[in-house]
Amino acid sequence: MSIFEKAFEKAGKNDGERPADDLFDDRADNLPDFPGDPVEGEPESVSADTEDSAGVAETVVQQEPWNEGLSHTGSGKLVKLDLSGLRDAGLVDPRSKEVNRTTEEFRRIKRPLLMNIRGEGASVVPNANMIMVSSALPGEGKTFTSINLAMSIAMEMDRTVLLVDADVAKPDVTARLGVEAEKGLIDVLLDDSLTLPDVLLRTDIPKLALLPSGSRHVHSTELLASERMRQLTLELSSRYPDRIVIFDSPPLLLASEARVLAGLMGQVVMVVEESMTRQHAAQEAVEMLADNEIVGIVMNKGRHKSKEGGYGGYGYYPYTR
Repeated sequence: MSIFEKAFEKAGKNDGERPADDLFDDRADNLPDFPGDPVEGEPESVSADTEDSAGVAETVVQQEPWNEGLSHTGSGKLVKLDLSGLRDAGLVDPRSKEVNRTTEEFRRIKRPLLMNIRGEGASVVPNANMIMVSSALPGEGKTFTSINLAMSIAMEMDRTVLLVDADVAKPDVTARLGVEAEKGLIDVLLDDSLTLPDVLLRTDIPKLALLPSGSRHVHSTELLASERMRQLTLELSSRYPDRIVIFDSPPLLLASEARVLAGLMGQVVMVVEESMTRQHAAQEAVEMLADNEIVGIVMNKGRHKSKEGGYGGYGYYPYTR
C-alpha cells in the first residue's frame, strides 16, 4: 500500500477525531498563547505569561532581527500585514487569542517538523531547519499551507521564521499577504552587490520575515542551482539554527526549479488535496524527492469530522521509505 493510500485510509478511519493525532507529542500542545503586539520603536522582544491569571511568572524571549549578522548593510523594509484580512482568508493569525480548527491543525502539522529540527525524529539530517513546501500540480494548496505553517511556527517561543516566495515563475506569497516588493531572491542571485538584508521584508508579526521572489528571469533554474544559492542557503541554515526557513516552491511536476530547491532542503512537505490530487501524480512527485530523507504529506481538505461540526481540514503523514 502506497503512502497516499495509507494517508487516505488514515483520514477515513479518523472520523470523529483529528487526523493522525498519534503521530505527535501531546506535550507540545501545552504551549502558551502568543504574546501581544510589540511596542513600536523598541527592540523586538516578546513577553509572555507562562501561567494563568492567578500566576505572576513571566518569561522574556529576546529576538534578533533577521537582518543582523547576515550583512553589514541594509536594514530590511518593515511591512504591515492586514491581520483581519488574513483571518477572513482562513489564514492563521499568530496574535489571535481565539482557538480555531486551522490554528490547531497547523500546531499538529508543525510539531514533527520541529522535532526533526531538534534531532528528535526518526532520522537526523543536515539543514533540517530548511523546509520546502510543494505539491504535484498547481491549485492543491501549497501556498496556503506555506503561509499557515510560517504563521504557526512564528507562535513558537524560541523560533523565528523566514518565509521565502520561491515559486519564482508564479510568486503568490507576497500577493496573498498584501505586500509589494520590487526585488527579492532572484535579484540577490543575479547581483553580487545585493545582500539578503537589502531585500528582506520585516513584518509587524514578531519572528516573521519575508523574502520575495524578485525579478522573473529566464534562467531561474540555473540561478537556484548556482553556487551563490548554495552558499546563501548554507548561511541561512547554519548561522542561525534557531531560525526556520520555509520555501514556497513551484509544483514538482511543472517546474524544474522545485527539484533544484529540494536538493538544498532538509525537509520537504508535499501538499495533497483529497479527492482532487490524482494518486499517480502525487506518487510521481514524491519519486522526484528520492534524495530527500525526510518527506511529509499534508492532506488538504480532508473529509474528517471536526469538533466544530462539518468536515474539512488538514492531516500530516510522514513518508517512510
